[in-house]
Amino acid sequence: MTDDDRQLSRADRDLPALTVLALLTVGPRHPYDIHRFVVETHKDFVAGAPRSIYHAVQRLERAHLIEPIGSEQAGGRPERTVFALTEAGRAEVRRRVALMLSAPHGDRIGTVAALSFLGVLSRDEAVLALRARVAALEATIARQASDLRAATDVPAILLVETEYERSQLEAEREWFRALVGRLESGELEWLSR
Repeated sequence: MTDDDRQLSRADRDLPALTVLALLTVGPRHPYDIHRFVVETHKDFVAGAPRSIYHAVQRLERAHLIEPIGSEQAGGRPERTVFALTEAGRAEVRRRVALMLSAPHGDRIGTVAALSFLGVLSRDEAVLALRARVAALEATIARQASDLRAATDVPAILLVETEYERSQLEAEREWFRALVGRLESGELEWLSR
C-alpha cells in the first residue's frame, strides 16, 4: 500500500457508489437503469452488479448524496424509484473523481473508473488533478531511482522488480502527460454542459 492509497478512504474507493453518483450527473435514473447502463457500456470495474448498485443507492441515499424524486412504471414491470443527485452529491462525485485521478495508487481498476468519469469535472479541474498525478508519479520515480542507486551492495538480480515497477510508473507518467497535453491543446474535446 502506497501513501496515496492511504489518503483514499474506503468510501472514496467505493466504485459502485462512484458509478451511481457519476451516472446521475447526466440526469435522474432508477437503479435498474443504472445497472443496464453499466452492462451496456462495459463498466466492468463495477463488481457484483446489480446487487452492488442497489446497495450503493441505499448508502448514498442515507448519506443524503442522492434523493428519490419520483417513480415510474412501464408496462407490467414493477414500480421503480427514480433518484437524482443532491448538491452535496454533485460536489462529492467531483471530489472523488479528482482525488482518484490526482493520487496514483496501486489499484489500476480505480484509475480506470476515475478516467471513465473524467467528464464530471470541468476541463480545468481535470487538468489540475492530472498534473498532480504526474507530479506524484515523478516524485515516486525519483525516490525509486535514488533507492536503486543506494543499493550498491545488493545484487542486481534482486532488484529487477523495482526496475519493473519504475518502468511501469514511467509509462503511466508519460501517458498522463500526453493526456494533459491533449486536454490543454483542445485535441481531446471536452463535453459541454
